[in-house]
Amino acid sequence: MPPIKLLALPALLLLPGCTALDVVSAPVKVLKTGGKVVDVMTTSQSERDEKRGREIRRREERVGELQREYQKQSRKCEGGKERACRKAAQARAELRSLMPQVPYERN
Repeated sequence: MPPIKLLALPALLLLPGCTALDVVSAPVKVLKTGGKVVDVMTTSQSERDEKRGREIRRREERVGELQREYQKQSRKCEGGKERACRKAAQARAELRSLMPQVPYERN
């Protein structure tokens, strides 16, 4: 044990109002009374649920954007614009990759 630690322990015990029990149990008390420390270090179930909900809503919004883009580009593609056909195919491919990640809700 380094000499500094050996000197620090008796010095802590000599502090007014400080007992050996206080020194030994200090980290436990800090974690119990320091609610913010515990909150920062852990994630509650409700926080995980909120995060998952935000992620699902973000995906749903993206699916809506892609569906509108696909419809728009499909109409242009029918008019003979080849670039629009490529964009429609890209939007459809991204839609296919996102759809399994968006939960299905029955009405």
